[in-house]
Amino acid sequence: MNRSTADHAGGTGKQREGAAARSRGIVAGLAFFAAGVALSAWWFMRAPARGPGAPESAGAPALSEATRAVLQRLGSPVEIRFYSLLDASSASETVQAFSGRVDQLLTQYEQAAAGKLKVSRSQILSSASANAALADGMRPFNLDKGDGCYLGIAVVYAKQRESLSTLAPEWEQALEPDLTRAIARAVAGDAAAPVARAADTATLATVKRLIPNVDSISVDEGRRVLGEASFAGFKQEAQEMETKLKAAQARFLQAQADQSEAGQEAARKEIQQIQADQLASLRRLTAASQGQMNALQQIKAAAH
Repeated sequence: MNRSTADHAGGTGKQREGAAARSRGIVAGLAFFAAGVALSAWWFMRAPARGPGAPESAGAPALSEATRAVLQRLGSPVEIRFYSLLDASSASETVQAFSGRVDQLLTQYEQAAAGKLKVSRSQILSSASANAALADGMRPFNLDKGDGCYLGIAVVYAKQRESLSTLAPEWEQALEPDLTRAIARAVAGDAAAPVARAADTATLATVKRLIPNVDSISVDEGRRVLGEASFAGFKQEAQEMETKLKAAQARFLQAQADQSEAGQEAARKEIQQIQADQLASLRRLTAASQGQMNALQQIKAAAH
């Protein structure tokens, strides 16, 4: 083999390896995103009924299995930036105690991720730390009582960032699912295209519709186009799920506030049904995406 042929073969091999890596990436991203959007429903069905004013048990509760599943599947390290910049003259004891429990929760995340998640803490209020908090999307509060306070979390993964801009004790019950979903979104947002394992006539037609110039573009470019289309559909489905979940969760919390056992049970059943329906839909979308990728490979192979 001459040098030019060898170089070409080596380059082609590297391109294929890169495409395969990106294909595996979006499969992982879809799984993370599905886990994240489903977690909130799982949490509300798992958590004991407790209103915003109910007393807290000592220490942070154990992480849910859903959160542990997301953390155990992390690839590249995720950074969590915790901003607890509280002015002692304006932040209530309730908020300060809540901040301590958030810190404990983050320690559990760090331990469960086994080196794949790092928590950096900013807990001294200064101009520099306030500017860093603002840059990460945190929202100040208590501005009318003195120096502004910041209590929030930024999740950073590669070039992606998700922010929980203002944490509050009233929504402590939702903190774990919110944080895990933020991690899932950050990881999913950095993913590339999936590999499919089955194709049929309808799938081949879909690929040709999505890529009208399929015969003239590279497999890698085709994967990019299909990956973007699949991920857009996936995100839309997930967002619709979140909208329905938020409405059901609001009804659940209202039933808690009203001390209505019947209302809580109805809301739990509604959440369970939303979860079942949407997870089935997400699995269908993932399978369809995989089928499109395989169809693209078949089309390109037949052209040679």
